[in-house]
Amino acid sequence: MKSRSIWPRALVLSLLLAASDSEIQTVSAASLTKPSAAVQKVQEAKQAPALNARQKNAERLELFEKIGTLTGIPWAYLAAVDQYERTMNIARKRPIHEGSISIYFPPAEWVGLMNPDQQDTNPQTIALFNGFGKDGSGDGIADRTNDLDLLASMTSLMTKLGHKEEQIQISLWNYYQNSRSVERIKEFATIYSAFGTLDLDEHAFPLPVTADYSYHSTWGAGRGWGGHRIHEGTDLFARHGVPVRSTCYGIVEIKGWNPYGGWRIGIRDVNNLYHYYAHLSGYQKGIKEGDIVKPGQVIGWVGSSGYGKKGTSGKFPPHLHFGLYRDNGLAEWSFDPYPSLRKWEREDWTRRKSQH
Repeated sequence: MKSRSIWPRALVLSLLLAASDSEIQTVSAASLTKPSAAVQKVQEAKQAPALNARQKNAERLELFEKIGTLTGIPWAYLAAVDQYERTMNIARKRPIHEGSISIYFPPAEWVGLMNPDQQDTNPQTIALFNGFGKDGSGDGIADRTNDLDLLASMTSLMTKLGHKEEQIQISLWNYYQNSRSVERIKEFATIYSAFGTLDLDEHAFPLPVTADYSYHSTWGAGRGWGGHRIHEGTDLFARHGVPVRSTCYGIVEIKGWNPYGGWRIGIRDVNNLYHYYAHLSGYQKGIKEGDIVKPGQVIGWVGSSGYGKKGTSGKFPPHLHFGLYRDNGLAEWSFDPYPSLRKWEREDWTRRKSQH
């Protein structure tokens, strides 16, 4: 006997992004000359080229909005949880299924730790063993590779204590057991809410490409001040006071003095990358922690601050130290930003040429 879906079946069916071959109803002889709308849609989909990233994001956004209406969870939180899981899949090299949703449940947690059948897909027995798996598509199966089942399972988890934002955050902490994870999801949700879109992959070079500057790959080089350490970034040399710009859509996570980086600022993007800008001479007026920024937005100016107590400046030529760090949910590590800088520089020149 099939178990009932966690969502009303009529609404679930309306949420499907596109029907699959197995979901097309048998076509009657009378309709063979005129395919049903569902059949025609699938035929067109098979003939059409692969959807580009913008189209896929539009479909994902529509899905999050509809699920949000159904569950009472703000769509930005659903998008943020899915995006956080996506970044963890990358950082932890977890298996990724082919669907639109990136939420990952370990097999044992999906079916229940004490479940003798670790391949169980029956929602009733999964619930009996306190597994997270739910049936969101209405087919009586709790499938870890089904987008709607994954969303139904996550929304059930997120609303255990209620639908208020604080209650959702506590439920997420109970699941992740990690305040860092909850903070990242809150940040992503804030960014998505501010821009109202999932298309936030555009970047900008941290300096105006028309400025006089120079740089090369310096990541991993030795550094002596403050003890032996490696250089975790790329130095972009420019005149004092050249504008420093946000390289991404993101949220200002930290701002202030650091003995090594001087006046520095850190911005988190929705790919869970931390963009670090150091040795500034000052900040754009009014910018503060928690602010949302976009690519090309001025956040400060090139300087030579750092390597000493607060206010120390002039111990080295003016330049911007730019670093990139990836988060795996427990810690962060730096990686060479030079390839990204070269890419963003080319993209800025291309945009500039297209505008003239």
